[in-house]
Amino acid sequence: MTYGAIVTSVRVPDAKGRIDDVVLGFDTLQGYLGSHPYFGAVVGRFANRISNGRFSIGGVEHILAVNDGNNALHGGLKGFDKQVWIANKTSAALELTYTSKDGEEGFPGNLTATVTYSVTEENELKISYTGISDRDTIINLTNHSYFNLSGREDEDCLGHIMTIDADRFTPVDAGLIPTGEFRALAGTALDFREPTAIGHRINATDQQIVFGKGYDHNYVLNHAGSASTVSARVTEPKSGRVMQIYTTEPGIQFYTGNFLDGTLTGKGIRRYNQHDGFCLETQHFPDSPNQKSFPSTTLKAGDFYKSTTVYRFSVIQH
Repeated sequence: MTYGAIVTSVRVPDAKGRIDDVVLGFDTLQGYLGSHPYFGAVVGRFANRISNGRFSIGGVEHILAVNDGNNALHGGLKGFDKQVWIANKTSAALELTYTSKDGEEGFPGNLTATVTYSVTEENELKISYTGISDRDTIINLTNHSYFNLSGREDEDCLGHIMTIDADRFTPVDAGLIPTGEFRALAGTALDFREPTAIGHRINATDQQIVFGKGYDHNYVLNHAGSASTVSARVTEPKSGRVMQIYTTEPGIQFYTGNFLDGTLTGKGIRRYNQHDGFCLETQHFPDSPNQKSFPSTTLKAGDFYKSTTVYRFSVIQH
């Protein structure tokens, strides 16, 4: 919908042909207008966290709105998820455009962002992002859908089988800000190089799991920039549903709904509890503007920002 460029529903068949909605959200607009953890929204101008709500471009410091302790998260107090986008609908696609004014939430430049949702013949939801600014700025857009491939109201996501094509991740401190290190996943509780149930190690004593209260970490993809390779694959054994993700982005933030606490009533009068859904947010790395070793998120004035992510749905083949 135009508010927040939000994906309100993704309905796909299971192995027996039963069609269910596999994303968390609300039955009415009113739910989305209230406080919620970015269900289905496009978040920006900068997805994820920026430490202390500050960054510099060309020696000029910019001070952002902070909304996550001392940090700026997902664009600030009124990010792209709370704006009304302009729609241009075609037969198999929906193009949504929003112009973020110079200084909005502290970000420099008038930035025009466009998100195009399209459905393909290969059972894919394709999300294409573009942007252009009249001043040097930073940009990092992603979709914040929470998935549960079971399609059932009484199932959490812990039994889903996850694989992420990443050998390294960016560890965080207690405030969930990256330390700047690239750490090997081998031997850690965050290793999903081989198919593993999400819940298998989610209560591990690994300090990173403790910091995140579960998984809330950026994975450094092995095939950054290539949308032709599967970056993540999720299987839900009971329904037989499979979701594969392809992206041009260098990272995926894997988040397991750690702060869902039963206070939100979603679709079908379901109360969303911890781990009822998971996110795979394709993106540049958190706090990139303040981390010189991370890929740059700077968008030069007049240059084009482009990003593509594809969610391909299928069922287990026996």
